[in-house]
Amino acid sequence: MSSILTNTSAMVALQTLKGINSGLAMTQSEISTGKSISSAKDNAAVWAISKVMESDVKGFSGISDSLALGESTVAVARQASETVTDLLTQMKGKIVAAQEENVDRTKIQTDIQALTDQIKSVVGAAQFNGLNLIDGTSSDSMNVLSSLDRDSSGNVNASTINIGRQNLSVTTPVTAQNFGAGDLAAAAPDYISGAGTTQTAAASALTAPATVTASGGTATVTVGQVAAGIGYEMALDGLDIKTADGSTANGSRTFQYVAGDSDGTADVAKNLLNQINSFFEAATDGSYTAVLGATDNQITITNNSGTDIDVGLRATSGGTAGTDAASGGLGTLANIDVTSDAGATAALSNIETLIGKSIDAASAFGSAEGRIQTQSSFISNLSDSMKSGIGALVDADMEEASARLQALQTQQQLGIQALSIANQQPQNILSLFR
Repeated sequence: MSSILTNTSAMVALQTLKGINSGLAMTQSEISTGKSISSAKDNAAVWAISKVMESDVKGFSGISDSLALGESTVAVARQASETVTDLLTQMKGKIVAAQEENVDRTKIQTDIQALTDQIKSVVGAAQFNGLNLIDGTSSDSMNVLSSLDRDSSGNVNASTINIGRQNLSVTTPVTAQNFGAGDLAAAAPDYISGAGTTQTAAASALTAPATVTASGGTATVTVGQVAAGIGYEMALDGLDIKTADGSTANGSRTFQYVAGDSDGTADVAKNLLNQINSFFEAATDGSYTAVLGATDNQITITNNSGTDIDVGLRATSGGTAGTDAASGGLGTLANIDVTSDAGATAALSNIETLIGKSIDAASAFGSAEGRIQTQSSFISNLSDSMKSGIGALVDADMEEASARLQALQTQQQLGIQALSIANQQPQNILSLFR
C-alpha cells in the first residue's frame, strides 16, 4: 500500500541520515579537538577523573619550580661549605708550620687572619634569593615543597624536604649570660675551690682570697662539680695592667661563667681559662700565665711579676647560661693565635675541630642536594606518566577517527541518495491516474 500522507521510507531514510550526521559531527569534533571526551556530557565520570589529574599535573609544575629554587639554595650553601673547608685546610698548613720555633710566627698569624677574613666573606656571600643557610643567623630549618600526596578519599597533603641549617659563621651571635645571685652558702666550695675561701653570693668575691706571691708563686683552682645555672667566678686583684701610654697600673679583673645543661667540670674550667689567657695576652706584659692543672678541671695560675696578686673565688645559683663565639660555628677562629708556643699548640687541635665542622656541613648539604635532585627527577617522570594516563582516557584515536570519517562521509552521501529516492516515491502514484 502506498500513501501520499505517510512516506515511511522517507522517514526511515531521514532518521538514518540524522544518525549519520550526528556521528559525523562527533567524529569531526574529535578530529578538531583531538579529544574523544572534551566535556562532561561526553562521559561525566571519565571527564571528572581527567580534570582531577590535570589539576595535579598543574600542581606538580609548581612543585618543580619549588624544587629548583631549593636545589639552587642548597647548592650555594654546599659550594660555600666546600670553599670554607679548603680555606681551613690552608689555615691548617699555616698552623702546622707555626709548630716550628724557628719561624716568623707573626707573619704566619697575618696569613691566618687573612684566611679568616676570606672565610667571613665566603659565609656572608653564600645566599640565594636572600636566604643564607650557613651564616648562623637562624636555627630554623628550610622546608622545600616536594610533593602533593592525594589519598583514596581525595584529600591532598603537601610533603616537604627538611634542610637543616649549618652554622659556619666566624662571628656567631652572642647571648649574654646572667650571673645569678642565689646563695649556695656552705655548698659553694663544692663547685669551685682553691687555697682561699670560696665566697657565696652574700659576700665579696675577694673576702679571704688566696695570695699568689711574686716571682713564681702559683695558685690552683678546682671546678669540683657542675649544675645548670651555677655561676663560677674568679677575681684577680693586684695585677699589673698595661695602660694606653705603655705604662702599667695596678688593677683587678673578674672572670665569670654560668654553666649550661651540657657543661661538665672540664668545660667550665676551659671557659674560665680561655677568658683569663685572653686577658693576660691583651692587657699584661706576659708576667702571668694560666694553664690546665694536673686534671682538666683545674686551673693553675703562675705569678712571675714583681708583686703579689690575690685570687678570689665565688659560686652562686640562679644564673642563666649564655653563648659565646666558641659555642657554635667557626667562632673559635677568633681565638687562634700562633705567636706563642701555647697558642700554636692549641691552634692545631682547634683547627681540626673546625675542619670537621665544615666537612660535616658540606656533607649534609650534599646529601640534601642529592635528595632534591632525585625528587625533582621523580616529579618530572610522574608528571609525564600522569599526562600519558590523561591522554589514554580522553584523547581521540586519530587513525580510527580518520577511518570513521571516511566511512561516515560515504554513508552520508548514500543517505542523501536514499532520502531523495524515498521523497520521489509519492510522485510515482500520479502515473496511476493517467
